[in-house]
Amino acid sequence: MQALSDMWNHIRRSPYQSLAAVLTLFLTILLAGLFLLATVGSSLVLRFFESKPQITVFFTDKATVADSDTLKKTLEATGKVASTKYVSKDDALAIYREQNKNDPLLLEMVTADILPASLEVSATDPTYLHELEPVIQQAQGVEEVVFQKDVVDTLLRWTNAIRWIGGTLVILLALNSILIVMTVTGMKIALKKDEIEILKLIGASPWYIRAPFVLEGGFYGVAGSVVSWIIISALLLLLRPAVVGFLGMIPVISMIFGTLSSWTFVGFLVGLLFILSFVGFLLGASGSMVALRRYLKF
Repeated sequence: MQALSDMWNHIRRSPYQSLAAVLTLFLTILLAGLFLLATVGSSLVLRFFESKPQITVFFTDKATVADSDTLKKTLEATGKVASTKYVSKDDALAIYREQNKNDPLLLEMVTADILPASLEVSATDPTYLHELEPVIQQAQGVEEVVFQKDVVDTLLRWTNAIRWIGGTLVILLALNSILIVMTVTGMKIALKKDEIEILKLIGASPWYIRAPFVLEGGFYGVAGSVVSWIIISALLLLLRPAVVGFLGMIPVISMIFGTLSSWTFVGFLVGLLFILSFVGFLLGASGSMVALRRYLKF
C-alpha cells in the first residue's frame, strides 16, 4: 500500500511528465492492438482460403474415373497436397441445383450430361500451387485447370506486408516508449535523490525504494492500454457490419462478430483488454527498471 501511495504522489507532483509518458504508451499500444487484430484477421482469412479447394480440375467427357484416380495418386505422391475430392457429373448437377434452386428456368435447361466431372485439390501450402499446375496440365483427360492464383498470391503478399511493416513500427514505438518512460523516471529519481539517500541510511530495502517507480511505469502502460482499448472497441463496433459482410463466411469471425449481444463478443473484448493491459504494464515497468538500473545505484 505504501508503494501505491508513493506512486500516486510521484504522478501528482509531475502531471505533465506523466501525461507525456501515458500518451506515448497509448500510441504504442493502439498500434500494437491494431497490428494484432490485423495479423490475426489476415491469418484467419488466409487459413480459410487454404482450407478450401484451391485448384479445380475439369475433365473431358471422355475421361474416366480411372483417369481421376491416377491424377489423385500422382498429386498425393508429391507430398504437397492436403486433400482431393472427386465431383462426378451427378454431383455437379446436385450442386448446381442447390445453387440455383430459386430459379426454375435455369434448372430446366441443365442436365448432368452437359456438366463436366471435376477434381478439387487443396495444397498443404499455397506456394505449391505453381508447382502442382504443370503436373495437372500434363495428366490424361484434363480439359481445364482453374485455381485462384491471383487471390492466393495477393493474400500472401498482404499478410507478409502486415507482419513486416506492422511489426517494425510496433518495435520502434515500443523502444521509443521505453526511452520516454526511462527519461521520465530518471528525472523523478533525480528530484527525489535526497529522499532516496535518507531511505538508504535508515535501512530501506532496494525493492522498497524501487517499487513505487516500477509501479508508476506500469501504471502509465495500463492507462495508455485502457484508452487504446476503448478506441479499438469503438472501431470494432463501428466496423462490425462491414466485417461480418466481408468476412462473415469465416466461421471464427462469424462466431465472434455475429451478434452484438453475444457473450463471445464480450469475452473477446475483455480478453483484448487483458492482453493490451499486460503488454502496456510490461512496457512501462521495463522503462522504469532500465532507468532504475542506470540512475539508482545500491
